Amino acid sequence: MPHVIKDNSLTIVLMLMFLASLVGQWLSGWAVENEDIRRHGGVALTRVAYLRDPAFISSVFENWESEFLQMSMYVVLTAFLFQRGSSESNDPDQPDRPEDWELQPDSPAPLRAGPTARWLYAHSLGAVLFLLFLVSFALHWVHSAKAAAAEALEHGEKTLTLMQYLSDPQLWFESFQNWQSEFLSTAFLVVLSIFLRQNNSPESKPVAAPHGQTGN
Repeated sequence: MPHVIKDNSLTIVLMLMFLASLVGQWLSGWAVENEDIRRHGGVALTRVAYLRDPAFISSVFENWESEFLQMSMYVVLTAFLFQRGSSESNDPDQPDRPEDWELQPDSPAPLRAGPTARWLYAHSLGAVLFLLFLVSFALHWVHSAKAAAAEALEHGEKTLTLMQYLSDPQLWFESFQNWQSEFLSTAFLVVLSIFLRQNNSPESKPVAAPHGQTGN
């Protein structure tokens, strides 16, 4: 068991941090929502009922959407764009990595299943991350539309259909406010890794590596 925990410790810790943050969002969001309901003379929601609240669900997928967009774009863009000196970039002087295709005894099975399977597998990481972005965006869109419709009904205003809400500024305000921060933080990581180091991290060059060294 100890070696299983060590071998998977990064994923375990990240998932525990994710769950703790999600619970924190749920409880703090529930408190904020009930405070707003009380100000309007409504009936407070239970914690379980808040889990089904469109505003809460929308806010969760609003954040997931931006993360999966960032990661999918990062994975794909780093395949053909460069930043000299960054640990996050391929070397612009040696952009191709033919060794990626060299079969080993324990290479993944799709690489032995023909050219189509090899091509699909070779692009599977970026494709799946982008698919997760699309799913998250769709869930954000649907539940944000439900939350907006509920608010419109409270104020006696006309509600928008799901397709009408797709062009509503509120949906895109929610998305862009997260997208811009993700792209900015990624750009900072790319640039800062030229000059700064984190000992033993695979995201950093060796501590003694020159600033001009690109990649790890």
